[in-house]
Amino acid sequence: MQFAFEDYVLDQQRRELTLRGEVMTIGPQVFDLLLLLVSNRDRVISKDELLQTVWGGRVVSESTVASHINAVRKAIGDSGEAQRLLRTVARKGYRFVGDAQEVPGQEHTAPLLVDQAPGQNLSLPDKPSIMVLPFQNLSGDPGQDYFADGIVEDIIVALSRIRWLFVIARNSSFTFKDRQVDIIAAGRKLGVRYVLEGSVRKAANRVRITGQLIDVTSGAHIWAERFEGLLDDIFELQDQVAESVVGAIAPQLERAEIERAKRKPTDSLCAYDYYLRGTAKLHNGTREAVEDALSLFYTTIELDPEFASAYGMAAWCHFWRKLNGWMVDRPREIAEGARLARLAVELGRDDAVALTRGGHALGHLTKDLDGSIALLDRARLLNPNLAPAWFLGGILRALRGETDVAIENLTHAARLSPLDPEMFRMHVGMALAHFFAGRFDCALGWAEKALGNLSSLLAATVLVAASHALSGRLDEAREAMARLRVLDPSLRVSGLRDWLPIYRDEDLARLADGLRLAGLPE
Repeated sequence: MQFAFEDYVLDQQRRELTLRGEVMTIGPQVFDLLLLLVSNRDRVISKDELLQTVWGGRVVSESTVASHINAVRKAIGDSGEAQRLLRTVARKGYRFVGDAQEVPGQEHTAPLLVDQAPGQNLSLPDKPSIMVLPFQNLSGDPGQDYFADGIVEDIIVALSRIRWLFVIARNSSFTFKDRQVDIIAAGRKLGVRYVLEGSVRKAANRVRITGQLIDVTSGAHIWAERFEGLLDDIFELQDQVAESVVGAIAPQLERAEIERAKRKPTDSLCAYDYYLRGTAKLHNGTREAVEDALSLFYTTIELDPEFASAYGMAAWCHFWRKLNGWMVDRPREIAEGARLARLAVELGRDDAVALTRGGHALGHLTKDLDGSIALLDRARLLNPNLAPAWFLGGILRALRGETDVAIENLTHAARLSPLDPEMFRMHVGMALAHFFAGRFDCALGWAEKALGNLSSLLAATVLVAASHALSGRLDEAREAMARLRVLDPSLRVSGLRDWLPIYRDEDLARLADGLRLAGLPE
């Protein structure tokens, strides 16, 4: 069902609000709230009904409700002063008072084939979109179809766990099975920006899987890879291939979307575009880039007050400023970072990115490692292929003293995303875990790898200095300490626990001893 009012169309099935045909960017709860009000415009919606329908009966603050009502009004060109379309009824609730007409919506759930009668292609959704075509079975063995189909189904399920991605359902994708497909035409017909295609070839007990990702708007190849394995355990191989494909293409999709957002004129940017630009800056890791990223995430939040991942990223900027000694007003900035992180995990209970960034920031800003680890564990359940959930969770476990588990988590993250733009952060995590495990040479090697990618990393410099000192190389330790003192002149041995939320006293003592030997003041 569609509801038309003024120049707007609210499409219930596609979950879109359009203004004169242009898709408006609004969050899912803002959409649910608007739909509830418009579809019940003949009566007042009480706060209790609103909470039950939009928040599933969860208790939320008055400010959260108010911010969502304001977001609805902003989306439809209304305001709290004008109340032209959405009226507040004192002590009763809210009512949509605009003149809305019900219009039968187009059916989009049935399979749409490229050789159907010519018609208008579906428009692109307001977030990156992808279709996974059935992989071709090149084995000459029809019995291997189930294996190829199983890989595609696993990939679709894994991609569907990425909240920022619009994924065409399996039933629609599989209408193209055993057919010659024009990939560009198929992608445009189903209204997606990206198409993933592949093939499976079996020889004896070995199998080779290839995949490539194509941007159908330009025809450009974004990514291509080949995987090989043994058929000894076909289901384990199927899981490994799906994991590897999703882990590899998710960062590629993000990069492609970031580049697309960078090319857009500033006056046409939406909340998601600002979020992408901020993410690119955050990946850079330098002081100036992170300051720019924080500003971009605040703009995102202003445009979309329930963009949970943006709150998490903004909180993470504050954490990164704290870690590198860049804060100017530490108490105020720490409190602000914690506020943003709590909003991220409140608004994003089912958003793996929000839980990952917000949860990790909370661990550093509030020192609640156990609570933060639980949040990142939930993020990994929601999206097992999200590399940051693994490496940031690994770092928290290293700080908790669980060094072996931390190294396993960090290794898995690197395998999921071997070309990750945040690889230097994985290197710092590995250095931290090996240092607390007493393997100082290993810690040194990983810390130097991190510094090779970003020389301004305070944590990596600290671990280089302490590792050299505890290994008896005092000259090298003092050289590293000289660099450390330039990066953060205020760091002291007595302030280490305020700087890093190190859980075990013996780990803190080991780091303090190394830095004392290297020359860090008390």
